[in-house]
Amino acid sequence: MKEAARLYPRSREETKKRDNEFCLTERIHEAELSRVKTPPEPAHKWVVTLEDDTFTEEKFLVYENYQRVVHGDEPHEITKQSFERFLCNSPLRRRFMVGPDGRKRRLGSYHQCYRLDGVLVAVGVLDLLPHCVSSVYFLYHESIHPFAPGKLSVLYEISLAIEENYKWWYPGYYIHSCPKMKYKIEYSPQYILDPDTLHWRRLDKAILDILGKDTYVSFAKGLEEALPNTSDSRSADSATASASSDVEMPAASDASPDDTDTDTDDEEVYGSLFKAKMPGIPSLSAMEKLNLDHIPLKIFPTGPLFETSDLAGWNRSSIRSTSSIRHSVAQLVAALGADLMDDICLDLVRQG
Repeated sequence: MKEAARLYPRSREETKKRDNEFCLTERIHEAELSRVKTPPEPAHKWVVTLEDDTFTEEKFLVYENYQRVVHGDEPHEITKQSFERFLCNSPLRRRFMVGPDGRKRRLGSYHQCYRLDGVLVAVGVLDLLPHCVSSVYFLYHESIHPFAPGKLSVLYEISLAIEENYKWWYPGYYIHSCPKMKYKIEYSPQYILDPDTLHWRRLDKAILDILGKDTYVSFAKGLEEALPNTSDSRSADSATASASSDVEMPAASDASPDDTDTDTDDEEVYGSLFKAKMPGIPSLSAMEKLNLDHIPLKIFPTGPLFETSDLAGWNRSSIRSTSSIRHSVAQLVAALGADLMDDICLDLVRQG
């Protein structure tokens, strides 16, 4: 390094900038072979490439070592078929998209491959999505364990998100009781999805304390319970909102005051999917805005298809009556996803 510093000295401005500023996208690539100036020849050759998520023998060798040494899997459990099924040939199609800024971004599943002196030593499995770099899995050979390869991969993935103008880096699922996942919370600012409200909340000490209390938690309720008792409930609600550091995201549920009312037939709705408060299920009010009249029906094994509006009593039924066919169809559409409504066909052919 001394020889390289003598041959390629930095200017005073470059030295000052390096001492006072940290630029991840510059520092992370400095040791890569393509960035190293020669002579002298580097002691080691470090190469990082983004490749298709196809199966290769060298990738499997890293996978086999990682699963056996780090995860403690039995040798008979580690097969080429399981590796290929688990981490190769994702159904996400690789292609390019042009963002609002006019820049091209890659989409699809990739393997970020790390090679030291020509030997593959680690693989990061990534899904590149329109707005984020999603970290699916990371595996490495035991020989580089002392160098914290997991943390290095995180920095490379964040750098990729910055360089190619993705908005977010997504570290994937987090299990609070799993020691192997603790590294995921060492980066900030970071946000975690509230499973009840579908809002992103700042991952801070208050949220981490809630995660340690139970196997299933609602951050909104947990933060509210953690506040001191007060006679002014509105003040408590305000304090909860302030402490939670919410980041809004498009919520699947569109609740309205109407959803708390009983239905028009004065029936109890405890058996309705719309009262289950299940994350991702649209509200009954949202479903009322959809036209459910033209969903295809298969009534006979052969012959033409009918539509829901052809059913006897369809036009007289209320979506708010839990015993009505319209309510049942609305529940089905809500569970599958309203965006798939045009692709649904209900098969009512009697079996047997």
